[in-house]
Amino acid sequence: MRIKSVEFAGAIGQIGQAQPEAAEGMPQVAFSGRSNVGKSSLINRLLGRTRTAIARVSAQPGKTQEINFYDVRAEPGNFFLVDLPGYGYAKVPQELRRKWQPLIHGFLSTSRELRGVVQLVDIRTGPTEDDLRSVDYLAEIGIPTLFALTKADKLAKGKREAALRKTAEKLGVDTDQVVLFSALSGDGRDDLLDTLEGLLFPTTPEAEGEETEEVETGDAEDATPEP
Repeated sequence: MRIKSVEFAGAIGQIGQAQPEAAEGMPQVAFSGRSNVGKSSLINRLLGRTRTAIARVSAQPGKTQEINFYDVRAEPGNFFLVDLPGYGYAKVPQELRRKWQPLIHGFLSTSRELRGVVQLVDIRTGPTEDDLRSVDYLAEIGIPTLFALTKADKLAKGKREAALRKTAEKLGVDTDQVVLFSALSGDGRDDLLDTLEGLLFPTTPEAEGEETEEVETGDAEDATPEP
């Protein structure tokens, strides 16, 4: 997948509030993770916005208080990236956390355009209890889930694969569902983009057959001599 441009399209902060009109009918992928997992940094790196950040990176965890929508123009297709509020930060007031939970769950359980969720986990700590609760909820409502291990640059290269295997085992998923990612170096960006392409724009065997047939027909016509 090649990212061409991205724009902030709007946000929802209240239960029942409609998503941005431009997002209606467009494939969507949501990014979920606990506060301070590096979600904003990952999104900026993934979308090629490291110099002019589009997702605000804050030194204070828990600052994202709405569900933010980003209109992404890309090849092979356009989609919306949805940034969910971070969870699990103890200093966030309990009242605010009670507000976030139904807001997030409401979106995840009702969005018809949502194709899947990228669940972020800090490679240094592995999945927390909050992470495991989030993963269980996603499995319960049947949303396809990918996993990105953030801050991979914080571990020595020799320890990263071991951390990946250990995390996959704790999550109960295959290692091919987990991507190592460093927002600092960009390692893992291409792998995650390729995985998102397959999630957002799956190619069916029928479509592959039609494409092959069109190419073969075109070649045959070109080879026919003119009278």
